[in-house]
Amino acid sequence: MVARVFIDGEAGTTGLRIRERLEGRADLQLISIELARRKDPAARQGCLNGADLVILCLPDAAAREAVVLIDNPTVKVIDASTAHRVAPGWVYGFPEMSQAQRSIVAGATRVSNPGCYPTGFIALVKPLIDEGLLPETWPVTVGAVSGYSGGGRSMIAEFEDAASPDFTHAAYRIYATNLAHKHVAEMGVYTGLATAPLFTPAVGRFHQGMIVEVPLHLAALPMTPKLADLHAALSAAYADEAFVRVASLEECAATANLDPEKLNGTNMMELYVFGSDTLGQARLVAVLDNLGKGASGAAVQNLNLMLGRPEGEGLALPA
Repeated sequence: MVARVFIDGEAGTTGLRIRERLEGRADLQLISIELARRKDPAARQGCLNGADLVILCLPDAAAREAVVLIDNPTVKVIDASTAHRVAPGWVYGFPEMSQAQRSIVAGATRVSNPGCYPTGFIALVKPLIDEGLLPETWPVTVGAVSGYSGGGRSMIAEFEDAASPDFTHAAYRIYATNLAHKHVAEMGVYTGLATAPLFTPAVGRFHQGMIVEVPLHLAALPMTPKLADLHAALSAAYADEAFVRVASLEECAATANLDPEKLNGTNMMELYVFGSDTLGQARLVAVLDNLGKGASGAAVQNLNLMLGRPEGEGLALPA
């Protein structure tokens, strides 16, 4: 059966990438508002209620408004905004988060796509908390750098459009210096941390890709874990996953540097355990495409689960 899919906000950065991944699929029919009726509220509401599944690629306020407009109880929704990530009644769309999460997503009618930074952070931290290696009360710090596409059209213009009044030549810059980044809430909720992590995000002069890093003083932790303990917990958590790969300890030891762009264009995420048992220190690192596993790829993966399609449909693995 062909499913009707409406991308509300398909002209945005994430919406365009999702549409590219879905176009040409025989099992889906992409519906859009006619150009002449783009500003017609009735036309938009008709598409929202006439689809089998809606993907919202909108600012938070507009996403909440769109959900209110949906009165057809059979319509399934994936929200790519921040609006519903910790909202009651919404399922968090990170299928690899636990053994049960995939089936929960598959049976849901309201799914919130994870943030790109939280995808890496949760993947690194949750298995350690689940295994008792990291206490829920531990003061965790997470640093990350993303390509500028993560900031949407306005930030893309800042880095690419010399005619923009906000154009910058910066190679790298930090932001969210008030420590109030909108991704922090989901980082805490879905890892089970009792204290919000200290999040230090940055943006670099590259279009897409990201690195998320969690440093740990192993000697200070109650269980005084070794690198092998952390690696074992991550490896067990993602042993059977197609889109999350844990690098072996041998590969980690041989890795002198990491490129944030290495997984661009894929729905993959790679996890690394760097550090020194002698020093009692570790660097846990996740690499992913902020527009792939961090956005459009995750949305397509969730769509496949919610519509009963093969989970990897339209999400080719890298060669």
